[in-house]
Amino acid sequence: MTEPYDPFTGIPEGSRLMVAFSGGVDSSVAAYLCKKAGFEVTAVTMSLLGPDRFHGEKASAAARKLGIPLEFLDLSCEFEKTVMRRTWEEYAHGRTPNPCALCNPIFKFGKLVEYAKEKNCAALVTGHYAILRRQPDGSSPVLQKGTCAEKDQSYFLFGLTTEQLGFACFPLGAMSKDQVRALARSLELPNADAEESQDACFAPPDGSNMAEMLRLRFHGAARTGNFITADGRVLGKHTGIHSYTIGQRKGTGIAMGTPAYVLRIDAETQTVVLTPNNEDLLSRTVLLDAPHILNGTCRGLRHFECSVKIRYRSRAVPASVTLNDDGSCRLEFQEPQRAVTPGQAAVFYDKETLIGGAWIRSSEPFHKED
Repeated sequence: MTEPYDPFTGIPEGSRLMVAFSGGVDSSVAAYLCKKAGFEVTAVTMSLLGPDRFHGEKASAAARKLGIPLEFLDLSCEFEKTVMRRTWEEYAHGRTPNPCALCNPIFKFGKLVEYAKEKNCAALVTGHYAILRRQPDGSSPVLQKGTCAEKDQSYFLFGLTTEQLGFACFPLGAMSKDQVRALARSLELPNADAEESQDACFAPPDGSNMAEMLRLRFHGAARTGNFITADGRVLGKHTGIHSYTIGQRKGTGIAMGTPAYVLRIDAETQTVVLTPNNEDLLSRTVLLDAPHILNGTCRGLRHFECSVKIRYRSRAVPASVTLNDDGSCRLEFQEPQRAVTPGQAAVFYDKETLIGGAWIRSSEPFHKED
């Protein structure tokens, strides 16, 4: 039986903890649980999008209700130069980025950890639904999926270093969203029933295309190109490869007499390949870049079996990973998977424990005779 989860194991009693505080229900309940456990709690809210998109009132109201001090940290210039620009560059090269997985190591567990240490805090607390188990012998902490499968956010944390994890604290790891909301209501927190944000924090609030918004922000060229079939037949024009992703069906404006899916995106020729055959989207073999292995039992191994998630909302499926001499790695699924998307993260698990992950570079089409 899995031992009970105590998120504060290894943190000295009564020490000061810093909460990454948005003012939303998750970070607010996380702060309350720290305070309830007897820690001195201070909160910090990052301003990442500049004054036009920063509204600190929500965070201030929640902090007042909890009776904790709150500071604001303006990181908007650095955020634009790193995460937002990197996200646009991925779109411009025909890939579909994962901004949250890019952001976490640099900002929430990078800049905020540095700030927390400057303020003599013993840990940085966040509202992530993930379990972090510190080891009694002082070895590297183990990151596991959150108890609530629907809310598990370990996928977004695969890029953290062991040092960053060692300074982290996830009080919500064993809770469900319903439990968190119920606790927030009992505390009469102003955000108890607020809607959840589903996209990157810089997604346009009106729901318009994020890739196009970033193109305009960074003055990217609007490079038109052709929709083509797999055998090269031109079907029509598109307004830019940044607006499409592998597996996409709607929004192409191309009539093929049957539903058509985006099969491939070629940044060199600026072409988008469409197929009416959903099975064309299947892949068994995937090439990955920049593998990052966190779990100590798999460090140093050239090959291991695991389960893999290729996007946040997908289920973990059986696969094997082989690390190559050039710093890439090869992923082989037991069963072919649909719409493996360059730019997304492939995250590896051993049952509930996160092993690590890597970035999807490309995939090989699957043929039934393979």
